Amino acid sequence: MTWENLIAFNVILLASIASPGPALLIAIRTSLQNGRSAGIRLGLGLAAIASCWTGAALLGLHTLFEWFPVVYTIVKTIGAAYLLYLAWNTWRNAAKPLSEAIKIASRPFRDGVLVNLANPKSVLFASAVLVLIFPPDISISDKAIIVFNHFLLEAICYTLIAFALSTKSASSTYLKMKRWFDRFAAITLGALGLRLLLQK
Repeated sequence: MTWENLIAFNVILLASIASPGPALLIAIRTSLQNGRSAGIRLGLGLAAIASCWTGAALLGLHTLFEWFPVVYTIVKTIGAAYLLYLAWNTWRNAAKPLSEAIKIASRPFRDGVLVNLANPKSVLFASAVLVLIFPPDISISDKAIIVFNHFLLEAICYTLIAFALSTKSASSTYLKMKRWFDRFAAITLGALGLRLLLQK
């Protein structure tokens, strides 16, 4: 493994983090609604599981999914159900004052873990990326570096998001538009859950 391999992996990873999806949406919403600390803790939960998916891909979990499609289907269905549950809760609390709605993100690290556990296709994505970027004979120590690098990069990105969106101006804007932002988030999460459920 070379530095060029790792840099290429990080570029793709940054593009993946920035792409619209449940992880980014939940990170934005938590930082706006619950503040910097909650946003950072949620980001750590997201990063922990995302890097675990990469580790699983490096260890060949995608092969298990290919050999036993029912395992992938079960994990995917549970994940889709969780996203739909988040969508329903977000919609239901959209019109509530922040003091009541804040209960939704009372355990941000756990929420981050569950959101990324809900996305088993991350293993398939990671497998494709890893095969393209890294040589096939990388050592165990190199695999550990890749997993740690993934965790660190995601943790840094979500921490930066938490700092950027926990400012007074960002919070003030969110409070003014809370109902509409939360409904948009609910529709998006619901659509992502349905898409995951219907995907083969």
